[in-house]
Amino acid sequence: MSLISRIKDASQAPIIVAELSGNHHQNFDTAKHLVELAARNGADAVKLQTYTADSLTLPSRSPEFIVNGGLWDGNSLHELYQKAATPYEWHAPLAEIAKQNGIPLFSTPFDEAAVDFLESEINPELYKVSSFELTHIPLLERIAQTGKPVIMSTGMANETEINHAVSTLLKNGSGDLILLKCVNEYPSSPDGFNLRSMLTLSEKFDCLVGLSDHTLSHEVALAATALGARLIEKHFTDDRSAGGIDAGFSMEPTDLDQLVQQVKTVHSCLGIKGILETPIDSAQRQFRRSIYISKNIQQGERLTSENLKIIRPSLGLPPSKWSQVIGKNAARDLKAHSPLSNVDWE
Repeated sequence: MSLISRIKDASQAPIIVAELSGNHHQNFDTAKHLVELAARNGADAVKLQTYTADSLTLPSRSPEFIVNGGLWDGNSLHELYQKAATPYEWHAPLAEIAKQNGIPLFSTPFDEAAVDFLESEINPELYKVSSFELTHIPLLERIAQTGKPVIMSTGMANETEINHAVSTLLKNGSGDLILLKCVNEYPSSPDGFNLRSMLTLSEKFDCLVGLSDHTLSHEVALAATALGARLIEKHFTDDRSAGGIDAGFSMEPTDLDQLVQQVKTVHSCLGIKGILETPIDSAQRQFRRSIYISKNIQQGERLTSENLKIIRPSLGLPPSKWSQVIGKNAARDLKAHSPLSNVDWE
């Protein structure tokens, strides 16, 4: 089954995407290892980011190009993106490694040339749009022209910007659209997500929704699952303590395995709309209460609270019949500790 088919199949748990970003330390063997680890620990797909420092920014150290505070304090944008970029020549080999390990690989392109490159080199099933690129209309147009499904993060964007981005994608021929709730803080605090807005995104734009999660725990992802998220994306590394450009907000292999299992558990308990009796509940019905004969009763004797009781198990008449039975006469001799039936009274 294709990745998008699984995303659209609400009977299955949400897709878990492991984002490699720059956690490969510019080492191909590390990147290869991360792809293999992601597959081994339950990821449904691996995602890269496709850009060069020059395609994102200028090699300037003017104040507006310098990051202040956080994980990347003091780096210029150009320096940061040089450290984080995944070399273009790695894309095809990593896609093949992912395929050999049973999962697909796709990417987030950051300019139109990157889309062209990805189309020719790995022909991904779908594309991801970074929240930072949601207003990059020429990029959205080019992605949409591939006709493939698009996953788009909406962090930082207001409703007008999201509407413009969605309209651009649809007008230019994009496939299915999945909008992700995202908070652009690294790492993110769970209390800043406003996850109920996913429901608004789904209703307003008539699309599937998901989560791009930069927290260091699973609570937000599990809550998003309960609210209908069909895809959960988190950054992934083999060892946070080893550092890496995004290691500070990335999950490790054991985190990934736990996330996959917990998301499946939450999804499995959601069920469907409607008030239904489960098989487990049905098996316990015998331990409900019912009307039982508590003392021996002669035929014709009056039925009272002295010779009847409402007790467990449920083999007798239901308690709702109590007022109908009390005061009636026994139709035959009734033995104590037997369930009362409709033929026992008149």
